[in-house]
Amino acid sequence: MTSEFNFFQHWYPLSPIEDLDPNQPTAVTILGLRLVIWKPKLSDSYRVFLDECPHRLAPLSEGKVEEKTGNLMCSYHGWQFDAQGICTRIPQAENPELVTEKAKYLCAVALPSRQEQDLLWVWPDVNSAALAESVPLPLSPQVDASKGFVWSSFVRDLEYDWQTLVENLCDPSHAPFAHHGVLGNRETARPIPIKINESTPSLITAKTSMSSITFEPPCRLEYAIKLGETKQVGLVTYCIPTTPGKSRIIARSPRNFAKTLFKLTPRWWDHIKERNTLIDGDMILLQQQEYFLQQKQQKENWQTAYKMPTSADRLVIEFRRWFDKYADGKLPWNEVGITVKETSEISGDRQFVLDRYKQHTQHCQSCRTALSNVKLIQNLLLGYVAVSVPVVAVLPDAVRIKFGLPLILLVLLSLGIYSWLKFWLEPKFYFVDYVHAKR
Repeated sequence: MTSEFNFFQHWYPLSPIEDLDPNQPTAVTILGLRLVIWKPKLSDSYRVFLDECPHRLAPLSEGKVEEKTGNLMCSYHGWQFDAQGICTRIPQAENPELVTEKAKYLCAVALPSRQEQDLLWVWPDVNSAALAESVPLPLSPQVDASKGFVWSSFVRDLEYDWQTLVENLCDPSHAPFAHHGVLGNRETARPIPIKINESTPSLITAKTSMSSITFEPPCRLEYAIKLGETKQVGLVTYCIPTTPGKSRIIARSPRNFAKTLFKLTPRWWDHIKERNTLIDGDMILLQQQEYFLQQKQQKENWQTAYKMPTSADRLVIEFRRWFDKYADGKLPWNEVGITVKETSEISGDRQFVLDRYKQHTQHCQSCRTALSNVKLIQNLLLGYVAVSVPVVAVLPDAVRIKFGLPLILLVLLSLGIYSWLKFWLEPKFYFVDYVHAKR
């Protein structure tokens, strides 16, 4: 059966612009395609290529932006490519004219890309670049400063599939339980009837008593929640299929109130205190749920594997029906040569499943910088302690009586701050176990 929905002919966000390093290439995967993001030296915009040099298929993401030319250089043999992917230099060429004579044959594959709403977007199908020009980006109307909204971006790689991610986000009733104490309270949970307003190949909209929900396949799923007459808060998510059994989420929570608090709260603090905790609460459940569903689907379909008698699951059902009808219930891994296992595996290693560093911190400029500063401050505090203690010990008695006590108090304070940084704050960037039974 041929899928009616072409996953490759849509715009996907790859990363918040603020998290990209303009000085070196960044590798990223989408729909099984390895891509490289890089920024020409004199350009305001990033470029996205397939992550392979046409010479011998070495990864361009291991290359560098050459200082003199501003072009992307492959680290294997030094071939260089300009912003359009055209090869500009082959150090091994005996005849310098070879580069111009066979320019089309020697190009890196450049994909259509754009920068909007502070995100870098890519169109994964290089053969339909003309179509990409006419297809609008799946932008959120809530991410709009002119309407009084403020927001910040969060990105994390997930240990479960795109379809599991979309299904989870279609389900607001899990929040008081999976996110008890973070985004809800299980003691005050109540029924959340969902009504489907529209369902087409390109759009599903739904409504609850407090919010409207929009799913614009394949990636944008957002909530708009009104709080009274004027206040509004939202959840804007982009669900990105990366490889089988894995996905990436880019999330934003726009609001049009409490703007001063937003400006005073560091982005990294929001990530370690709330965003990563929310993901952790889902991850430990969904990675296993996905495995059990795949096992059951070897003998039955999701309609019988799931028991969904309430309208709270109405949007989950509508998404699953959409996925079956328009995408044949599967992602197009075969089109990029990937063979999919019938079932994924449950990992018993919780530090792997909830690895904040590899899934988030290394991708987030704000968290990377904060972690670096935390380690620097720890070293400075230890240095102060190492110097102060012997200094106090050798001070003359008269001087020690006057200055020794304040110095020792500062040493104790330094050790206290060091301990808080080392044993409470620093681990938040790496791993925090999430045990639902203890919440």
